[in-house]
Amino acid sequence: MKKQAAQGKEKKMLKWWQLSMIGVGCTIGTGFFLGSGLGIKLAGPAVLIAFLIAGTATYFVYDALAAMTQKDPQKGSFRTYSRKAFGRPVGFMNGWIYWFSEMFIVGSQLTAISLFSRFWFPEIQLWVFASIFGVLGLVVILIGTKLFEQMENVSAIVKVAAILMFIIIAVLGSTGVIDGDKGFSWPHTVAGFFPTGWKQIWASLIFAFFAFGGIEVIGIMSMRLENKEDAPKAGKVMLLILLVIYLAALSLVVFTLPHHDIKANESPFLTVLSFFKVPLVAHIFNGALMIAGFSTMSASLYAVTTMLVALAEDRDAPRFCCKKGKLAIPLPAFIITVLALVISIVLSLLMPNSVYEYFTTGASLLILYNWILILITYSKSIELSALDKWKRNLAFLFIVLGITGTLFQKGTRGGLLVSLCFVAFIGLITFIVSVKRIRKRPLTPRRMR
Repeated sequence: MKKQAAQGKEKKMLKWWQLSMIGVGCTIGTGFFLGSGLGIKLAGPAVLIAFLIAGTATYFVYDALAAMTQKDPQKGSFRTYSRKAFGRPVGFMNGWIYWFSEMFIVGSQLTAISLFSRFWFPEIQLWVFASIFGVLGLVVILIGTKLFEQMENVSAIVKVAAILMFIIIAVLGSTGVIDGDKGFSWPHTVAGFFPTGWKQIWASLIFAFFAFGGIEVIGIMSMRLENKEDAPKAGKVMLLILLVIYLAALSLVVFTLPHHDIKANESPFLTVLSFFKVPLVAHIFNGALMIAGFSTMSASLYAVTTMLVALAEDRDAPRFCCKKGKLAIPLPAFIITVLALVISIVLSLLMPNSVYEYFTTGASLLILYNWILILITYSKSIELSALDKWKRNLAFLFIVLGITGTLFQKGTRGGLLVSLCFVAFIGLITFIVSVKRIRKRPLTPRRMR
């Protein structure tokens, strides 16, 4: 027993570079492999600017979260910090916004891997693949954390390897080493770099932000660092690696493929690889995307379920949601996850051509609302230096730009409206729950008099 306890304790401890690598693996997902195509279609080569802005804001938000973790390590991370800073209602709202954002991410990833499947089977309806992968994802979380952790380790390697493979093939193809139908073409004019105007760069920001979503998970995992003071360093290295990989891969796409040739329901990386005469490489890459996407979807399903259990344990969700049974997770929480997944599948049936954009926009916006709460909590919890205030304000500005940029496109406007409806709904429930809790409080001597 002592040996097992010691092994469990050892497993919980992470070096800062290990957290950085886990962060890279958790962040890279279908938001980059497929969602980046929506941004490229809007802004062309200038989408690289959008990714630089989103990456900078992501680092500032993570820096704020890491500073709070370093000062006061808490299991609930951002949700606990907001509750301590502003009271239980804000913690309640923060937790549920995160839950809905993860649920949108599940829908987005489920749709993405279904689209990847249609690369081989274009005649099969999207909802059929969504149903198959949804059931498989539920099986994974039912089996428990052991299989889930093994999948994440393998997936992290597959994701990075897939991007590196793309970069190598695209460079060789663009330089003529490999025969192909397209080559690398650098824009020689300002108009060539900004083919669609500044408004479209603004509109593309939301898809760049989605590619960086996931720092909240890394904030929670920073509790497992051997030295909590290494949390900022881990974030810096993680985001530097992500920026280098993202910008290198995206540069090869935008300078090889005209933005008007991007298809919203196809990975731009697959499109570029199809130009080069390398047998089976596009099929291998598509298989890697499906493995990575399924892993990320399973991780989001696990996060949705465990967050619901955590909310129930803190009495911020119905208590029956954390009632344990014979399964690896409480049955009520699992049933709610299944119902939410069924809604995602139904939407893929009703709106097969636009569901991915709606899911991606909605998920991105809910993530950004959560980041705003993190920044506000940061300002309340820690005495900020002049530099800290400057970084916080710049992050606020970039996040607001990402949110307001959704007003310029019909598809993203729909996502904005849906996300605001969810926030309003959560706010209403927060108010109702807060009023009920106040009424249930016992009268103090002062109130009795």
